[in-house]
Parts: sequence; structure tokens; C-alpha cells
Amino acid sequence: MKIQYTLNYNITMEEIIMVRRIIHIDEDKCNGCGACANACHEGAIGMVNGKAKLLRDDYCDGLGDCLPTCPTGAITFVEREAAEYNEQAVLENMKKKKAMQGGNTAHAAFSGCPGQRMKQFNRAGEESHPDTEAVSEKPAAKQQSQLGQWPCQIKLVPVNAPYFAGAKLLIAADCTAYAYANVHEEFMKGKITIIGCPKLDDVDYSEKLTQIIANNDIKSVTVLRMEVPCCGGLEHAAITALKNSGKFIPWQVVTFSIDGRILE
Repeated sequence: MKIQYTLNYNITMEEIIMVRRIIHIDEDKCNGCGACANACHEGAIGMVNGKAKLLRDDYCDGLGDCLPTCPTGAITFVEREAAEYNEQAVLENMKKKKAMQGGNTAHAAFSGCPGQRMKQFNRAGEESHPDTEAVSEKPAAKQQSQLGQWPCQIKLVPVNAPYFAGAKLLIAADCTAYAYANVHEEFMKGKITIIGCPKLDDVDYSEKLTQIIANNDIKSVTVLRMEVPCCGGLEHAAITALKNSGKFIPWQVVTFSIDGRILE
């Protein structure tokens, strides 16, 4: 590719404007989850008024670590005039951020919707993944939730979330947890649970589920569905994703009746 260099007199002479590969963020598609800001090692992306923004062109190296984390496909590459990547400026910026945060950068990158902030729960005392927010819970006399992470909606989970590494994946229809009382202990325990309703979301989950299975070390897949016909869309999406991923992974489908019985 032929690189074109031009001078921009609105910036210092040390900065060079060139035509290069850089990210573009579609604000209409951005849901404000903040996953891209967490994934960007250069601090090029920030959350502004609930939307992801490219803060400075010279902070973006054009490698796209943020792309696979975006759950809505809001981030793409474009070729345009942009300031040359400035590694020194990035290092200085990250140093300033670290100083302002007192050296604690664990939770600083996220500033989007609190309901979409990734968390991994330490249900049994194991060490949580370092890239997620650990939430330890003490044993209680009452039945304990077995949800292993947040968010859990299929539409919201990042495709390459760290909790998918080595996970036993549970894909559950929304209604199953209400119809079958012991879903947490019998099915969710020890698994990463993602939920959805193809009728209410009016979407085909197969493409995103394919990416999750193909891009991560998924150990097994369990699908929980209701006996109602609309739940067939979730089962079909999961099976299609397994086929399209090209992987041979153990899987099963469990169907519940509307009065809370296991049918198969």
C-alpha cells in the first residue's frame, strides 16, 4: 500500500498525518458496554456519555484488540488520514492514568452502563480470572445462586470474554429458570450461563454463538429450552453454531414442560 504523508499545521511539527489503518466506532451500534475500552491496551478508547469514543488517533496502533470484544459489531477498520501512532505518547498517558489512580488500574477502564460491566463470581473459593471483577461470596444457609458471570444475556456478552476460557457452556431460554425450580443446582453449577429468548429478541443467535464456540476453548454445551415452539429457535441456533464452529464438542438439549417437569 502506498503511504501518503502530509503536514497538518494545526498540530506540532513532530506529529505526522498519514493515510493509515485505524478503527472506526459506529455510535448507533454501540451499546455502551465498555468492553472495547477494557480491551484497548493503548487507552485509545474511552466511554463518553455512554458511548465508546476514539480519544486520540495517535493512541490507536491499528491492530484491533478491541474488535473481537465488541458484542454489537460497532467497531471496524477504515483507511483514512490520521496522526501516526505515537508509542511514547501512549506510555506517558498510561503512566499519568496509573498515577491518578494510585497504581490501581483494575477497574478504571470501564465507564459504561453498570448493567453490562463484566464480572466473574467466585462461588467456591477459586481464584477468579484476573481480567474480571472478582466477587467473593460467603456460604449461606439458603440456596446460593450459581450464576458464574455477568452479563448473562446472549446479546450482551462479549464474544471473547475471559470467562469463556475452558468453560462448560449453558445456553438457556429465559423461562427455564422460572419453570424449573432447581436450575441453579442441577444445571448452572460449574458452568458459564448465557440466556436469551429468540421470540422476544427477534434475532438469530447462531452467528454470535458460533463466534463464542469457535473463538474459545468451550468444553461442553448444554441447551435448556421450554416445550413451547418458539424455544426451538434457541435450540436450532445452538446446534447450528456447533456445526459452524467446526469443533467436536459434547452437547445435550434438555426440555422442560410449562409446569416445570423435565421432558427429555
